[in-house]
Amino acid sequence: MLPFDDRDGVIWYDGALVPWRDANLHVLSHGLHYASCVFEGERAYGGNIFKPSEHHQRLHDSAEIMGFEIPYSVAEIDAAAAEVLQANGISDGYVRPVAWRGSEMMGVSAQKSRIHLAIAAWEWPAYFSPEARLEGIRMTEGRYRRPDPRTAPVHSKAAGLYMICTLSKHEAEQKGYNDALMLDWRGQVAEATGANIFLVQDGKLHTPSPDCFLNGITRRTVIELAQKRGYEVIERAIFPEEFAKTDEVFICGTAVEVTPVREIDQYSFTPGDITLNLLRDYDELVKRSHDMAAHASTSAA
Repeated sequence: MLPFDDRDGVIWYDGALVPWRDANLHVLSHGLHYASCVFEGERAYGGNIFKPSEHHQRLHDSAEIMGFEIPYSVAEIDAAAAEVLQANGISDGYVRPVAWRGSEMMGVSAQKSRIHLAIAAWEWPAYFSPEARLEGIRMTEGRYRRPDPRTAPVHSKAAGLYMICTLSKHEAEQKGYNDALMLDWRGQVAEATGANIFLVQDGKLHTPSPDCFLNGITRRTVIELAQKRGYEVIERAIFPEEFAKTDEVFICGTAVEVTPVREIDQYSFTPGDITLNLLRDYDELVKRSHDMAAHASTSAA
């Protein structure tokens, strides 16, 4: 395993490209101690990020929810992320912008701390193996639950909110599963540890209302693709018992793209036409987006 702190390449850090190994922060950074940190996860296809401005607007929105302002515009972050890909020679990869409060103040209150922004990128062709993605992954219910919106900034992509995801995914993997199903504080189905979830019942798509977790960019994209195919999409409260009357399940997110689920604890599913159609539609969409971006770049040149 190649550690992420010891690689060749460059990272965009507070406005400039710096050698990968030099992109460090102080151990007393507020973001490390108090989770005053937000981030994005993006995929590049053929050297072009899929929906970069949507991701970087969400980064700004997350920071605002967390009480700080990123000192770079969405357009500036778009350009910086593209620069990172080009500088590292990455075609198909993952892009990680991250913003955090620095080390000027150490304590719960740190309103005068400097806000930093870094963007890294690395090769990452797939989250799950091709076999797992087509056959469907195995999931188990996680021990921890998504919190009540009155107890946490649930609509920000904030680092601290992923603590329970890491714990849940580790436990799931130790039991031989690929991922964990996250319920919310009411016992309703919420999401996977890093992806949204859809159920197919009687030819209709059902997905939990995103009232205590992120309304993912890929989630919104999949809903648009489903509606173009004429599939009815219903956003509502869903309880785990409904898996007994569910024909297909899939998860979706920037990293996992569209991935079928074949098992959630005692419930089994077979990836069917709706899941596989949307999987192919999404794959074709990101490829078309790359082709269109490449064509636009060539025309501009």
